[in-house]
Amino acid sequence: MARYQWNELDAAARAAVMARPSDASDAMEVARAILADVRERGEAAVRDYALRLDQWAPENGFRVSKDELEAASSQLAADDRGAILAAADAVRAFHAEQGYRPVSVETWPGVRAERRAGPIDVAGLYVPAGTAPLVSTLIMLAVPAQIAGVKRIAVIAPPRKGEGVEPAILAAAHLLGLDEVYALGGAHGVAALGYGAAGLPKADRIYGPGNAYVAAAKALLAQSPGGAAADLPAGPSEVMVVADDSADPSLTAIDLLSQAEHDVMAQVVLVAWSDDFVTRVEAAIADWLARLPRADVARAALKNSRALIVADEAEALEAVNAYASEHLIVQTADPRGFAEKVRHAGSIFLGPWTPEAAGDYAAGPNHALPTAGAARAYGGVSVEMFQKTTTILEMNAQGAKALGPVVERLAALEGLDAHRLAMAVRREKAS
Repeated sequence: MARYQWNELDAAARAAVMARPSDASDAMEVARAILADVRERGEAAVRDYALRLDQWAPENGFRVSKDELEAASSQLAADDRGAILAAADAVRAFHAEQGYRPVSVETWPGVRAERRAGPIDVAGLYVPAGTAPLVSTLIMLAVPAQIAGVKRIAVIAPPRKGEGVEPAILAAAHLLGLDEVYALGGAHGVAALGYGAAGLPKADRIYGPGNAYVAAAKALLAQSPGGAAADLPAGPSEVMVVADDSADPSLTAIDLLSQAEHDVMAQVVLVAWSDDFVTRVEAAIADWLARLPRADVARAALKNSRALIVADEAEALEAVNAYASEHLIVQTADPRGFAEKVRHAGSIFLGPWTPEAAGDYAAGPNHALPTAGAARAYGGVSVEMFQKTTTILEMNAQGAKALGPVVERLAALEGLDAHRLAMAVRREKAS
């Protein structure tokens, strides 16, 4: 791991150390071209990309049949079925406490202000399956959508090269009560879902993590006229582990590797109090790598790894808040006390008994989280993200008399006379 003494870095050097691997990619340019092509040529463009990138573009369309979903579910091992359902139950229990509540307030005598919440019409769920079929992501997205009351949930998942969607994802979809799944991924899949092309519905909002191209397509789509909104910036995965000298180097190492094995573009960062501890973690990483089936992916990701050496807790917190990690693991003498001072992180995991893997799968909190520093402004996927709010205002004659003078004065201050008159005429009638 490349090592840096935090207190020896100036602002520019710190920014460079904190840069994500995807920052230097061509994802935005590529995604922009794909979106433009799909918007112009529709299904023909989607099929071209699907054939070229996935070798999968069935003549009868991208939608997976109900028979395929049922067959995948029936062939799922009993233990796998139980694990999926148990994880969904935990996610459901945590998310059931979420959601916007109705609000009704009398702000002035005779003036009633209300807010109501309801689900979006069509939610598009992106389930990564390029190098690993993320069944867990389907759970994390589908359960809050269902709790919010979304009537139409459309799932897209990249097919295996020339073979269709991974059966485990199809089985999980069936177990969760989802019947609209499309064998389509990448930026072209996001474009099809965002514009309503190639037989897919036009989603109101698209949810879920993906590679740099998927994240770029979601972001660009949300900015384009008529395009679907996005949940949050969720690109290649990342973790920051804060570990003082009391931490277990072996646990620290496997926590770093649990993110490094995701993607060659993943990034792992260790914040430590001593060079000696970093050396011990590196030795443990080497030991663990010898046992990992995805060691090649992890090794590639580790080329982007960092070890930040800090002098004390204050410096550690400075580094943590500057990086604003998707996942933050705290392995210190007082993890909860440290976490209370953290301002920017997607999800925090406290103490030696809490691996980030627990949150990825079945602990309850959502694992669809902001990446690349977006935790400064975003939180993870929630029930509220599948809802939208509407405010309602109702006034009677008493309200017109009470509120009128203030509205008229402010309208006059802004030079908007029709606004002033719209209020004044009602106030006068009420007098």
